[in-house]
Amino acid sequence: MVNGINLTLMVGPAVPIPVPQSVLDALVSVSVTTSAGETASGFELTFTLSNKSPLHTIFLLAGGAMPPIMRVVLFVTIGGAMQVLMDGVMLETQIAPGSDSSHSTLTVRGKDLTALMNVIDFSGIPYPAMPYFARVALIVAKYAALGVVPLPIPEIVTDIPIPIDRIPRQQGKDLEYIQQLAYEAGYVFYLDPGPLPGMSVAYWGPQIKIGVPQPALNINMDAHTNVEALSFRFDKERKVMPIVFIQEELSKAIIPIPIPDITPLNPPLGLIPPIPPQIKPLSESAFVSPLTAVMMGLAEASRTSDAVFASGTLDVLRYGRPLKARQLVGVRGAGPAFDGLYYVNSVTHSIKRGEYKQSFELARNGLLSTLPRVPA
Repeated sequence: MVNGINLTLMVGPAVPIPVPQSVLDALVSVSVTTSAGETASGFELTFTLSNKSPLHTIFLLAGGAMPPIMRVVLFVTIGGAMQVLMDGVMLETQIAPGSDSSHSTLTVRGKDLTALMNVIDFSGIPYPAMPYFARVALIVAKYAALGVVPLPIPEIVTDIPIPIDRIPRQQGKDLEYIQQLAYEAGYVFYLDPGPLPGMSVAYWGPQIKIGVPQPALNINMDAHTNVEALSFRFDKERKVMPIVFIQEELSKAIIPIPIPDITPLNPPLGLIPPIPPQIKPLSESAFVSPLTAVMMGLAEASRTSDAVFASGTLDVLRYGRPLKARQLVGVRGAGPAFDGLYYVNSVTHSIKRGEYKQSFELARNGLLSTLPRVPA
């Protein structure tokens, strides 16, 4: 659809296949949102619709009858390199009639494959002597037929329940329970589509803020500028210092312990983080084991660790490649306070004929760069 960039759309019940050329010709725009938080990634496809269009069969009929699952896979190819943007299911169709029979608009919306994990309630399934990450791996294994591969990371502080004391049981649907475990551990859960069409990686773990960053986002650098807009926001009021309470077994004394927001899996990206203006006592931590109490504190600290946020838009052709969410990226030209590495919280792909743009959200823990020079 764009010079040097090819978009491929695959649709099918469980096993998607490339759509006919007539469907691609009717495709007007594509929007795909990828987020690192609890919000599921979603997509929106817009088509022109005529009375004799095959879209009536592919989307409208299949959306309300058998088969119940209509899978949609989107990927782009840039310079021979393929990137899967979305592997999800269609959930909603909408028609806006036009002035005549050939100018109606069909809009198809859906979410990633986590939508299928939020259908059946599996409450009551026991997980004896299984830590959080083992439960997640067992739950995600149900969806192997859809090409979903589990990738759970063990908790920083692992508390294995002893069966003679308690046996954890699932509460709610698969997605709800996995997200609850992630919340308690201070982790995130999402499905990362790829690396090949029809495959996804179910990641349950900390936000990875280490590794090789993506090409830098340049602003105010004349010919090297590769973003259309970029703005920053500093919000120190959202940071808190959690205090957990551990009960000493012999004396029954309550020991308060402050928990920092810096861990080996959450390294600082900003050199000067703000002092937390709020102290949040976690009173419920006094009634659990010390390991669980520490995990509660680390989870609360990680949720409020970021204080510097950035948002902007870019043209993929000028940037050279699609910006990926859930990875690091450098920022240059914004000034010493805001230059440096950031974590990409979310990215929205907007594709039309002759145009491929992205809007993005970045975050980090403090001002000033931890690096003497931001890598290009």
